[in-house]
Amino acid sequence: MIYFHDIDPIALSLGPIKVHWYGIMYLLGFTAAWLLGRKRIAQGRLPGVDANGFSDLLFYAMLGVVLGGRIGYMLFYALGDFLANPVLLFKVWDGGMSFHGGLLGVVVACWWWSRKQRLHLFDTVDFMAPLVPIGLALGRVGNFIGAELWGKYTDGTWGVVFPSGLPAPLNQLDAATLKAQFATGALNPYARHPSQLYEAALEGLVMFTVLWLVSAKPRHRYLVSGLFALMYGIFRFGLEFVRMPDNGVYIAFGWLTKGQLLSLPLVALGLVLLALSRRAPVLQPQPLVAAEGKA
Repeated sequence: MIYFHDIDPIALSLGPIKVHWYGIMYLLGFTAAWLLGRKRIAQGRLPGVDANGFSDLLFYAMLGVVLGGRIGYMLFYALGDFLANPVLLFKVWDGGMSFHGGLLGVVVACWWWSRKQRLHLFDTVDFMAPLVPIGLALGRVGNFIGAELWGKYTDGTWGVVFPSGLPAPLNQLDAATLKAQFATGALNPYARHPSQLYEAALEGLVMFTVLWLVSAKPRHRYLVSGLFALMYGIFRFGLEFVRMPDNGVYIAFGWLTKGQLLSLPLVALGLVLLALSRRAPVLQPQPLVAAEGKA
């Protein structure tokens, strides 16, 4: 059944302060990472690190997500605008976050924290990887609620009519008029793939399930990180075929998007890490209670 999108992106208004659903999704994602991370710390999945150490790691990772995501967006998708007006970098309320930039930010944060803790970088990254997909899923749900990053047209019965995705002059009509036209079926040809929800399912729920199960038992270093990079790269590359290209522009061949181009290095990195994992040591969990009992 085709759905007409009329969800208010603002969850709560407190005078001049408006709380958007997208921001709430970020908060829920960080909360989920904190809860899941504490559970893994208690299981000894990052030996020698207690809850306080993990809290520091998550704080650095949060900074990496926000700073890396914003800087990455400006560099990858709005470089011309940024060079013309560098102040845009700080206008986060106008939207614009890049997953690939956020990922780089998290890796840098993990490297900084690992260096201070004298841990191997990929022991930390392997630990953090299963905590990320839930946040990715929630972020894509936030994209759907905000009616952004919608997909291409579809003739399927599961399509969604996004008012902001309608061509002129339809996108100039008020909501009541559009709903009346939708009721007659006149807007069905403009139904789009809910690509945000596809991404939430694959990059979020599927990746979380696989990574959580794999990381629940002793595993070779690099394995979890490799699976994360490989799965995300493949899922994102494939889903770009039903998602509108960034800024409506294909960068090559009439079909290649910037999202696909940025995902190819992740696929390659994932394969390399999986290959390295075959000869890497197996990290044995050391539950906190046992570790403290020996001290």
